[in-house]
Amino acid sequence: MEQRQAIVAVLRRGDRVLAIRRGPRVVRPGYWQPLSGKLEPGETQEQAVVREVREEVGLTVVPLAKVWESETDDRLFRLHWWTARADTGQVVPDPGEVAETRWVTPQEFLALDPVFDGDREFFERILPGL
Repeated sequence: MEQRQAIVAVLRRGDRVLAIRRGPRVVRPGYWQPLSGKLEPGETQEQAVVREVREEVGLTVVPLAKVWESETDDRLFRLHWWTARADTGQVVPDPGEVAETRWVTPQEFLALDPVFDGDREFFERILPGL
């Protein structure tokens, strides 16, 4: 089966990153992670970042740079990690997709439980160099 493509949006405000806890209508509810979502047919990664963030938490963002690639632990998705600026606006979660949100430092993210191994790797190894 061909691997699907998805984005991960690392939204930053100062020294904090937006973490979400997966809501009841998504696979693996309860996990903490950055925002993420599938690319739609014909959509660029940058467009997917803007759309997914708007749909999941109501923010308008500016994609900055693709900073990493990984795959999900089940290998179904290739994840394209993007940083994005979210300087203003109030987080308004879609209750089906997002159970809770927090602006956290990287250290605070690593203390959340549960988190996916790939997300932990990003916060430990990639984010400190950005």
